[in-house]
Amino acid sequence: MPMTHRYVPETLTRADIDARPGGLVLEFGTNWCGFCQGAQPLIEQAFAAHPQVQHIKVEDGSGRPLGRSFRVKLWPTLIFLRDGQEVSRLVRPGNAQEIVRALGQVA
Repeated sequence: MPMTHRYVPETLTRADIDARPGGLVLEFGTNWCGFCQGAQPLIEQAFAAHPQVQHIKVEDGSGRPLGRSFRVKLWPTLIFLRDGQEVSRLVRPGNAQEIVRALGQVA
C-alpha cells in the first residue's frame, strides 16, 4: 500500500489496529500542522524504501480516542506496529534515517 498523503478523520478503533497483521505505521497529526507539513518530505523519503508497509495518517485532536489510546501528545507522532504491537515510536522526526530504521523493524 502506498504512503497516505492526507490526514483523514479517525475511522479505526484501537481494537481494529491491535488486530491488524503485518507492518503498519500510524501517523498522528493534522493537515494544518506546520510540524506535520515539515516532516512530510522525510516521511516520504523513508517510505520509498519500504512501500510494503501500510501507512495510515490519522487526524488527531483533543478527545480523539485512537490518539489518546496511544498517548499521543505532539504531532506528528509515528507509531510503528508489527502484528498490532508497538515496536517503535517517533515524535517529530528530524531525519529520514531514523524513520527508515523504525520501518526496518516492522517491514
